Amino acid sequence: MLGRYRLLERLGSGGFGVVWHAHDEMLDREVALKRIWLGPDGDRERATREAHASARLSHPAIVALYEACVVEEAFYLISELVEGSTLARLIAASELSDEEVLEIGLALAGALSHAHARGVIHRDIKPQNVLVPHRVGKGGQAAKLTDFGGASLVGEDALTRTGDVLGTLAYMAPEQSEGQAVGEEADLYALALVLYEALCGVNPVRGATPAATARRIGRPLESLARRRGDLPRALIDALDGALAPAPEDRGSIEHLRLTLEDVLEQGLATARPHPSHPRRIAAAHTLEAAEPARHALPGASAAARAPAERGEPLPASDPDAATEPAEPAQRLALPRAVWIACVTAAVAWQCWIGHSGVALLALAALAPLLVLPAEPRSTRVGAGWLVCALAPILGLAGLAGAFPAVAGQGSRWRERAVHGALGYWWLLLAEPLLERRLWLGLPAGAPARGAWEGSIATTASHVIGPALSLGTLFGALLWGCAATALPWLARGRSAPLDVIAAVVWSAALAAATPLLDSGLAAHGAHPAPRGLVLAAILGGVLAVAARALRGPV
Repeated sequence: MLGRYRLLERLGSGGFGVVWHAHDEMLDREVALKRIWLGPDGDRERATREAHASARLSHPAIVALYEACVVEEAFYLISELVEGSTLARLIAASELSDEEVLEIGLALAGALSHAHARGVIHRDIKPQNVLVPHRVGKGGQAAKLTDFGGASLVGEDALTRTGDVLGTLAYMAPEQSEGQAVGEEADLYALALVLYEALCGVNPVRGATPAATARRIGRPLESLARRRGDLPRALIDALDGALAPAPEDRGSIEHLRLTLEDVLEQGLATARPHPSHPRRIAAAHTLEAAEPARHALPGASAAARAPAERGEPLPASDPDAATEPAEPAQRLALPRAVWIACVTAAVAWQCWIGHSGVALLALAALAPLLVLPAEPRSTRVGAGWLVCALAPILGLAGLAGAFPAVAGQGSRWRERAVHGALGYWWLLLAEPLLERRLWLGLPAGAPARGAWEGSIATTASHVIGPALSLGTLFGALLWGCAATALPWLARGRSAPLDVIAAVVWSAALAAATPLLDSGLAAHGAHPAPRGLVLAAILGGVLAVAARALRGPV
């Protein structure tokens, strides 16, 4: 390309262009080459803006621009190649310690101070536009800021029309989302959101849908202390202040930078440990892909919506990164000891009223609480596991087989796997408790509840014992695997493909269930699970509908 760059590997592509890992044969160095189409559907203005903004800047925490040129109907940007990962990937994989997050924040604060001093407002700070080098040499920066295609430039007003809304919805400052002129405070707001998300795994602005996200913009946000009360108060106050709805109340980039420096110098007494596993490596230069019009902001002009509607593209192999835990479960996140204390109280109450057998059954059902995965960036356990109660509830309607589709809506694969398996376990234990066939039915010769609810020995030998079998293990494993795989199959990018994936998923689950459940020899009276076919159909419908509501990954 261009007579000197040999293309080695395509790093990514999107609505704005294609990025290649290339070798500069003239200077014998590795570079990132971005080719931006300038045809009828191209974005010459954005390409020009990125080139002009990058040309003004020279900072170790900003991806350096080496060359820019137009050849025929394409705009080429030749930039520094950063070997590492995007901050978005590292947040999704929980691969950063608190110290690393603060070091990244310090680097970004320095980069933005440099840009602002030269009349450049980035306007699109987000984890996807932050590159974290795999190796940081002596004097190197913990992160590098990239993609200045949405920047506003002092002295070049023609590139930024009044009323245009540029940026990414979930990281926009309130004034930016309304199409007003933005200044340094908008970048400060976005940076604080990025650090908030990196420290606790949740962006407090992002909702389940773009419309829900838009409604949250401009509202007071939940304090970081609610999710990470173990962090230094000065850090929490600085980030909370930078997220104030009014620009004049946010402070300054310099204040945030000094706070980060002070906290790093003093140390974090309760910081998360450094991850023991290596980071995934991806030679990186970020791209953005245009999203459908459902991401448009109310009131934005048609010409302005394309940049504003850009989503946050995530690697195809990492769909969990696009999903967030449901808010009610997050608000109910409690220390594991509190949940265990509640279980202990419930068991003690059953013993007190003479139902020692029921107490033992409850203890067996809730024992997995000891190993439930904690919330990201926290030692607390969310209330999401309570959704497992839907398995026996669905069983009352003969639809228990649809529960893996419900468990498959979890935000992380571990959470989905545990919920799927736990729901199966609760379903089997609920049958003798309710004396009803919910899935496989009671074992042959099983005693009535009145014969075992007051006896620990009878409960252990005739109720819990038959359920502790290889068939139960296989059934729980099947539901856990089905729930885990669901978001990786129904990805929301194509409705027909989602329907096909859901049909295949449901059919495979329905076909495998009788084979694995046959291992429960004691349930031979009812070898076929109750409502299997209808539940499989409902599960497929739930899978497609939930993905359509939550958006693509």
